[in-house]
Amino acid sequence: MKIAILMVLAYLLGSIPSGIWIGKLFFKKDIREYGSGNSGTTNTFRILGKKAGLIVFAMDLLKGTLATCLPMIFHLDVNPLWFGLIAVIGHTLPIFAGFKGGKAVATSAGMLLGFAPLFFFYSLVFFLVILYLTSMVSAASILSAIFVTVSSILLPYFWPTILPTHNWLLTLVCFVLTCYIIFRHKENIQRIKNGTENRVSFGLNKKEK
Repeated sequence: MKIAILMVLAYLLGSIPSGIWIGKLFFKKDIREYGSGNSGTTNTFRILGKKAGLIVFAMDLLKGTLATCLPMIFHLDVNPLWFGLIAVIGHTLPIFAGFKGGKAVATSAGMLLGFAPLFFFYSLVFFLVILYLTSMVSAASILSAIFVTVSSILLPYFWPTILPTHNWLLTLVCFVLTCYIIFRHKENIQRIKNGTENRVSFGLNKKEK
């Protein structure tokens, strides 16, 4: 019973529509009506600015982390990745926002932070490098998701300090989320091919002000 209740809590945590709530509460805007129409971090940065974007990113990240930590907080003998995955599902299908949510990147990263912190920071470095090289959050997100999945298999053999043991559930969850992230970014991928993808004001190919 406790596991079921905490799984519902993990879903509700993931369902918190950070971008929508911050936009409506402080800016009187529904960010789904602007820009890409997405309620996630990138569109928040674009529509509401850096401060709001950072707050939304932190909220989306930490709700994945907190959900993943629930089994440890309540001393349950169950793999915390299940709770993190449920939070990601909540983020993408939020009950508080008509089951239309974000693209799962920040909350998936939060799940990784809760499960394997060193692996999270290792992956974050890769994300920042790709973001610097491309100035595109979409490209950095897609390539990082693929990188995390591959790394979850190889790191225990080549760099066990970062990820000491191989966990097939981690690899499976990463693979599923990678497929979903690629699917949700299909329009971004097309714009990248066309050379019309939105860029951020950071990196080698940054957007000119």
